[in-house]
Amino acid sequence: MKTLSKALLALSASSVLAMSANAAISYGTSEAAQPYVGVKVGTIDADQIDGNVTSYGVYGGYNFDQNFGVEAEYMGSDTKDFNIGATPVEGDVKTYGVYGTYRYNFNNTPIYAKGKLGVAKTEVNVEGRNSSSSINSNTDETGIAGGVALGYKPTANFGVELGYNYLSSDANMAAIGAHFAF
Repeated sequence: MKTLSKALLALSASSVLAMSANAAISYGTSEAAQPYVGVKVGTIDADQIDGNVTSYGVYGGYNFDQNFGVEAEYMGSDTKDFNIGATPVEGDVKTYGVYGTYRYNFNNTPIYAKGKLGVAKTEVNVEGRNSSSSINSNTDETGIAGGVALGYKPTANFGVELGYNYLSSDANMAAIGAHFAF
């Protein structure tokens, strides 16, 4: 029985190593264009809101080749309650962006680094009221935006990314996303 257990363990280990080696060898060899779509979750730090707000969103893009592509994203946040002086307020953030991307694929690994540069629109809404005052602030800023990410793509059709985006002079975002390419 011990021999059978050792044989099964050795077979399992060699199967995992073979799959890992196959993924490492085949990663990044495709020169074909590839569209992708995904979802993100993260935090947005906007100057008008006290602290970070949790954000959710979608993104999609098109890789023209192994390195260059385009990407669009939308992120919206939960409403966050906080105080400005004695006035209780709530705030939320929405951002839309379009970027050109460059991906650097590390040799023989499914890991890559990605940079992006483009234009983003960031909308921050803060509203509140008490018996003596009210606050209603809506800011809308469109400008140059960019980001960096570290990604892991274990298969040709699936990947995850951890990234940081500069959205505007008043807002930054950190997020993790998962995407499916087809």
